[in-house]
Amino acid sequence: MTYPDLKFGIFLAPFHALSENPTAALARDLSLIERLDELGYDYAWIGEHHSAGFEIIASPELFIAAAAQRTQHIHFGTGVSSLPYHHPFMLADRIMQLDHMTRGRVSFGVGPGALPSDAFMMGINPLDQRDMMLEAIEVLVPLLRGETVTRKTSWFELNEARLQLQPYTKPMVNMAVASQVSPAGARAAGTHGLGLLSIGATNAGGFSALATNWEIYARKAKEHKQVVDRRNWSLVGPVHIAESREQALDNVRYGLEAWVNYFQEAAALPIAPNEPGVDPAQALIDSGMAVIGTADDAIQQIQRLQEQSGGFGSFLQLAHNWADWEQTCKSYELFARHVAPCFQSTNVNRTASYAWASQNHDRFLNAVGGAIQQEIDKDEQEKHAK
Repeated sequence: MTYPDLKFGIFLAPFHALSENPTAALARDLSLIERLDELGYDYAWIGEHHSAGFEIIASPELFIAAAAQRTQHIHFGTGVSSLPYHHPFMLADRIMQLDHMTRGRVSFGVGPGALPSDAFMMGINPLDQRDMMLEAIEVLVPLLRGETVTRKTSWFELNEARLQLQPYTKPMVNMAVASQVSPAGARAAGTHGLGLLSIGATNAGGFSALATNWEIYARKAKEHKQVVDRRNWSLVGPVHIAESREQALDNVRYGLEAWVNYFQEAAALPIAPNEPGVDPAQALIDSGMAVIGTADDAIQQIQRLQEQSGGFGSFLQLAHNWADWEQTCKSYELFARHVAPCFQSTNVNRTASYAWASQNHDRFLNAVGGAIQQEIDKDEQEKHAK
């Protein structure tokens, strides 16, 4: 079965172990984006984090500006900009500039902020973050459309605010709202007709909530007379593939433990497995959260997500550095070569051409044989004529 519209990319937080040189790690992240661009990936969403030392990109806009200069085709997204941490006018101004600098190769992913430690350092109550996100979205949408906004809330004020630049992407830069188990993201996205970004699509809670989130999303869109499209829904999940399952499991021994420890000890997010005595890689596989195996396993995961969700537009691999650099790049290459084409129309004509040639094989073989025999007969006639 093919899904002609399905697109692929990565969600780059990023995750870098504390033992690594951060300067070299960031440089390697840029190199990864260049490699993905060469492999034909569609998207790279870049995260924003400010604490805990593991997810070390503080400004997605800065990273995207640098990466856009090194690439030709791949489309970028802020994955995501934490709205309570920014005055919405300043953030909108930076995104508008980036829309122009990338010639429209950027999407604006937004959310309330993922790390409680980030909010704590800025004196923001985690209980207020989702309401602050909604208030920011209400002014960001008209600002990015080039409209004038006046609004006063408990944490920001706008007085006849209007951006200097008109949007490069018409009518406005593409926006998407992060959603996991909470309905807040789906409600906001539907209300404003924005895209939906399901970051925890493969963990137990996120997977179970996929159909529910779409129902909320579509219902709010209908209430507010917005048009939504499943092609604007992105699902995120971790993948590492190799030529065999045994090789994939061996590869992830390089960095999986540090990733698991980060989520168990610092990130305050219930993502990584926490079962004493159970191999974390096997726990991730058994729970359905991660693919650590072959291209066939990745294909089955995407089909599973299709069935659970009812359909979506893009699948983003959660970039994780479980394997070393060489094997990480190999995984992305295997995915591009053997997984993505199964969900796209890339090989439809090739397959039809092969089938046609196969069905007519005997006819063509006889024709070739006849042509050869004709030349043999012609040569014999010329020989005897002499």
